[in-house]
Amino acid sequence: MNKFFVMMVAVSLATAALADQAAKPTAVGKKGRTPLMMSFSDLKWTDLPERKGMQFAVLSGDPKKGEYTQMRKVPAGTDNPLYTHSSELKNVIISGVWYTGADTASARDFGPGSIVLMPANWMHVSGCRAGSDCVFYQEGKGKFDFKPAAGVPAGK
Repeated sequence: MNKFFVMMVAVSLATAALADQAAKPTAVGKKGRTPLMMSFSDLKWTDLPERKGMQFAVLSGDPKKGEYTQMRKVPAGTDNPLYTHSSELKNVIISGVWYTGADTASARDFGPGSIVLMPANWMHVSGCRAGSDCVFYQEGKGKFDFKPAAGVPAGK
């Protein structure tokens, strides 16, 4: 699958999410917000405080408060030990090989074009395989959090 096709899938998903947001009234009751259109190179990346080395670029919403869409970058070779998120997450892999599963032994690899939908409070491992950084589009149904399992260090 070529990178152009994968990027178009991610952009289509992001566009649908943004169009849905644009149709909703703003806080002051006005409709017709300006659509978001930017190239990947124009994204404003921020370090993810919960996970050293990971970055995000918010597209819509606010991951600290509620529903959001964002792009994520994860360094190659990153391993996340058992943890959960409080809300449902959808990831669309754009580049690299992302893995996830209920434990290390059952974790599966997901390459470009893959979609991973994780229910809220699902205990799992995840990470980016060595060789290439992972980039993916993420939708969160609520605020973003990273809750390591009891007694498990936060990982690298």
